[in-house]
Formats: sequence, C-alpha cells, structure tokens
Amino acid sequence: MSAELTSSLASGSCHFGDAGCGFPAPGLNEFQFKPIFSIGGIDFNKPMLLSIVVALLVVVFFWAAFAKPRLVPGKLQLVGEIGYDFVKRSIVLETIGKKGEKYVPMLVSMFFFIWLMNIMSIIPFAQYPVTATIAFPAGLAAVVWITYMTLTFKKHGFVGGFKNLCWPSGIPGWVMFILVPIEFFSNIFVRPFTLAVRAFANMFAGHLLIVMFSIASWYLLSPTLGALYGSASFVVAVALTAFELLVQFLQAYIFVMLASSYIAGALEEAH
Repeated sequence: MSAELTSSLASGSCHFGDAGCGFPAPGLNEFQFKPIFSIGGIDFNKPMLLSIVVALLVVVFFWAAFAKPRLVPGKLQLVGEIGYDFVKRSIVLETIGKKGEKYVPMLVSMFFFIWLMNIMSIIPFAQYPVTATIAFPAGLAAVVWITYMTLTFKKHGFVGGFKNLCWPSGIPGWVMFILVPIEFFSNIFVRPFTLAVRAFANMFAGHLLIVMFSIASWYLLSPTLGALYGSASFVVAVALTAFELLVQFLQAYIFVMLASSYIAGALEEAH
C-alpha cells in the first residue's frame, strides 16, 4: 500500500471511485501483533493478554458461583450450574458415560475458556478471537492429546495401549497390514492436528471475513451507487457477526465433544 493511500485511509477520505484509492484488503497483518510490554524477557501482545483476561474471567466466575453453594441457588450460582450441567450432561456423560465424571471439571473449564476466547472477536476494544492465533488451539489440543495418551497406556499398558490405538476389533486379519499404520498415524498424529486446526481455521476465516466487509462498508461509502454498495456490505458484516456468534459456540462445543470422544476411546477395551 502506497504512502499516499495509507495517509488517505487514515484521514478517512479514501473511498470507492477516488483516483489512486484501491481497496485496502485485509491480510495476515490482521493477525500479527506487536508486543505491548515485556516481563522477564517475555513479550506480551494482544492475544496473550486477552487469553489471560479470559482465563481470569472463567476462574473468577466459577469461584464466585460455587465458593459458597446454597441449596436454593442465587442467580450467579444458578448460571454456573446451568453451564456446568450443560457440558456435563450434554457432552461428557453422553460421550463417555459415568466413567467421564472425573473429567468434567477439566472439560467444563476447556469449554468456557475456548468459548470466551472466541467471543473476544465481538467485544469492543478486544475485537479479536484469540483462537485465530494457532498457538492457543494447538496448546489446548496438546493438553487433550497428552490426556488421551496417558489414559490409553495407563489403562491398557504398553502393548495393550498400542493395540487400542492401532488394532480395530472385528476387522479381518488380512487387511490389518494396511489398516494398522493408518490407525496409528490417525490416532497419534492426525487427531491433535485436526483438533487444533478446526478451531483455528474457523475463527481465522470468520474474523477475516468480518474485517473485510467492515472495511468495505467504509471504503464503498460514496455518493450515488457507492452508498448502496456500502450499505449492502454493512448488512453482510452484521449478518456475518451474528453467524459468527453461533460458530463461536459450536467450535467450543465440537472441541470438547471430540476431546470427550478421545477420552472415551482411551477408556474402552476396543474401538
């Protein structure tokens, strides 16, 4: 982007139809953040600060909701119980069964942590889904993978663990020489990769689309047809934001549901 165009955009005078004023399409620069401050040699940027804020919100909310539980819950405790029971009954118990009760606290924390990180994209001044930075869903996927591997080998032992991961039951032996390497590669490498990329890619694409149509709403705002184009772009941006609210919830739900299914597989004798 030229210096003249940058200056024009900054002053708010660059619109569709202006000479030498091209559309400032968003790109990877929307996902790159300079350090805000450093502590002990560690640079903190916007996504890192938002993730810390979200973690504190989750901890403080559930601490306040359940620090002094009452038989007849107050409003805060009621909201906390609804959220906790939703994850417990609709995801964990449905996927793992009664054996999954001990993993409910971890999965509840993970659900609300991911959901709130996603919601940051529509919060004023934040306006960025933290999971659109691949490091965060990758870190959460690593937690799930380590839990999955630990439970698998703890329950089945070394040989039994590999059998659980690689040897599907009820399959004819003559196809095993093909299926076993596929199962091994899928369970050991593909699962954590797809778990991380699924959450990252949806938030990355959604944020980029909203930014693009938001910029286009201003850029297209000009006399005659430009006003129509800009209004249409603004309507699309609003619609995408509303749709993104659903996607933000679904991505947290799917992430935790898949994590539960991996734990269920680790606890089963065969899959």
